[in-house]
Amino acid sequence: MRRVVLMMSVSLDGYIEGPDRAIDWHQVDDELHRHFNVQLAAMGAFLSGRTTWELMAGFWPTADADPASTPPMREFAGIWRDKPKVVYSRSLPPGPAKWNTTVVPQVDPDQVRALKAEPGGDLALGGAEAAAAFVAHDLVDEYRIYVHPALVGGGKRLFPAGQDGLRMLRLAETRQFHNGVVLLHYARH
Repeated sequence: MRRVVLMMSVSLDGYIEGPDRAIDWHQVDDELHRHFNVQLAAMGAFLSGRTTWELMAGFWPTADADPASTPPMREFAGIWRDKPKVVYSRSLPPGPAKWNTTVVPQVDPDQVRALKAEPGGDLALGGAEAAAAFVAHDLVDEYRIYVHPALVGGGKRLFPAGQDGLRMLRLAETRQFHNGVVLLHYARH
């Protein structure tokens, strides 16, 4: 069975975005980007909310044609375009959308379990709202949290206050990258 893998970058103080949605503190160099490419190329699909999908769709479809893009960025552009994507949104019209995307109005646990039962690679989950819904429904199997060496001081947290339930996880892996980012990879027991 496929697993839902939450992959997110966070600041040391737990934010995925700083004030005014700033992410300029994310330290994605070629080493980290190559790591992301290996991880994401193995996935069967990308799951996200509307905001994350719109940010991705605003850049990645043509990033490999941009002369300013690095080789890992050009590689990821193809990975992103080719992967099936499911976007959870109440404001986008449901059904097929550009770039191999299907829009569904909300996270339905039965639909996610059916998606997990399909053959293929694991399912990469991104975006704060989608992540909160998946966590609330206890649908996340692994957490790959990339902690960046920055104190942001405010903004949007990865895990909002007041989430129900205690979930004890098993440490599966840690890795330190040369730029100071640390991967904390946890899985269900």
